[in-house]
Amino acid sequence: MSDNHEGIIVILSSPSGAGKTSLVKEISSQNNFSISVSHTTRKARRNEINGVDYFFVKQDEFKNLISKKKFLEYAKVFNNYYGSSGDIVFKKLDKGTNVIFDIDWKGTEQIKQKNLKYKIITIFILPPSRKELFKRLLNRDVNDEKNALKRMKQFEKDVVHWKNYDLVVINDNFNKCYEKIIKYINLKKNNILKDYDKNEISKHVLNLLK
Repeated sequence: MSDNHEGIIVILSSPSGAGKTSLVKEISSQNNFSISVSHTTRKARRNEINGVDYFFVKQDEFKNLISKKKFLEYAKVFNNYYGSSGDIVFKKLDKGTNVIFDIDWKGTEQIKQKNLKYKIITIFILPPSRKELFKRLLNRDVNDEKNALKRMKQFEKDVVHWKNYDLVVINDNFNKCYEKIIKYINLKKNNILKDYDKNEISKHVLNLLK
């Protein structure tokens, strides 16, 4: 069990292009949250900074960290590895800093299975529509339609894991989505139970998969 002096873990997951990274940055800039900066073997995108957006490392170095059990969670996504350093995260939490994660459902399950002493809040972000998701993916990958189509196929595998999260939010309006997440986090931090409309989300997911 966590105590009042320790930070909490908040995890945001979503299919690629649903907007979780932007939400993570907004939450961390407005509240007492530090982003968990992942290690990755993928190449940096435009404007990404080593040590700020990710720790960009070679595959051999990443595998060495795996063998030393340095990761709280890690996964291989689209031929690249991603992982969160346990040492870095625990130091922040023990100092009372809240840590927010931008990871997929596989990483979320790995963290949950570790039975950590810290409070964990998990949130899943959905796009408003397939059309909007594809548009976002095209914009992010500089009109790389092949890569966008590849991620759309992965979307159908990822989206079904929404049921395993504490809160699911449709990102049809960034500010409203952000406000829902902050309100939920504050309630959960104070051990106030708050549910969401699972029937509404289930119908939305079915429409996304059509």
